[in-house]
Amino acid sequence: MKFTRTAKLASLLAVSALSLAGAGVVSSAQAAGGEKVYVIGGMPSDPFWSVVKSGAEAAANAVEAAGGTVTWLGPQNYDNLGPDAGKLVDTAVSNGATAIVIADWVPAAENPAIKRAVAKKIPVVIYNAGGVAQVKATGALTYIGSDEGVAGKAGGAYFATHGAKNVLCVNTGPGNANYESRCGGIIAGEKANGGKGKQLPLPASSFGNPTAVSNAVKAALLKDKTITGVVTLGVQDADSSAAAIAAAGLTKKVKLATFDMSTNTLNRISAGTQLFAIDQQPWLQGYLATSVAWQYAQYGIKPATSPVLTGPAIVDKSNVALVKTGVAGGVR
Repeated sequence: MKFTRTAKLASLLAVSALSLAGAGVVSSAQAAGGEKVYVIGGMPSDPFWSVVKSGAEAAANAVEAAGGTVTWLGPQNYDNLGPDAGKLVDTAVSNGATAIVIADWVPAAENPAIKRAVAKKIPVVIYNAGGVAQVKATGALTYIGSDEGVAGKAGGAYFATHGAKNVLCVNTGPGNANYESRCGGIIAGEKANGGKGKQLPLPASSFGNPTAVSNAVKAALLKDKTITGVVTLGVQDADSSAAAIAAAGLTKKVKLATFDMSTNTLNRISAGTQLFAIDQQPWLQGYLATSVAWQYAQYGIKPATSPVLTGPAIVDKSNVALVKTGVAGGVR
């Protein structure tokens, strides 16, 4: 699938803008729709969001074949995520969007823009972050993704029942709604099973900075020798934390886990140097959110239930071989 860089959108805000194109077979009557779907996701270098975008690309096949378009927007970094995402919603509206897909990472900063879009009768699908609460708060159509609190609780319970009763949750996006819910869930899951946990909040600028994350995690482990588990909120930070645990000489004592998956994550699980990962199926999020937004704009139809959940699922040594097949195919 080829992409065309959308220069005029990039000039409005420092974003990556790519048109998603595809092929499919639909009737000539459908081709009269011409819906313009804008999908707002993470930055281009984020491996998690590259999988989400792949799902959106697959859904774009039907949209393009029906005479519509799908445009992907994402910030260049996460330093000012909420306000930047809100500006992207406004950008989509000003460019004639007939449906918008948005991750509601920072509701206080994004919700005013979402509400403005809804007031203009533009259907908005919230995905990945925000949950049902932000659907109700904004008047959005539905939520598609994982319930981060539930996912966190599952991870905390798994930790506690597999020998890690004191967990450090590494948060490189403090204030990010889904990150806060993940860490909160981890701690709640630990407490419900006789353990405890706390956050290690790091500046957003440390996201994707392996040296900064590794040094911070190593320092925290050496300061508090009672920590027996480390969980990260993304796979890049998991790589950095794995290095930190090794550098601190605590590989046999401190168990590692992460939200989301990568080849490195799954290889560590196979090798026994990482306990588990929590999968929310990002490809499915991109595919379903784009499809639902377009289907509603084009035909006025939507899922009968809300939210539409894509996770969580625990990936450990018992099922890692099967999961590797999905990752190799770019769909997990």
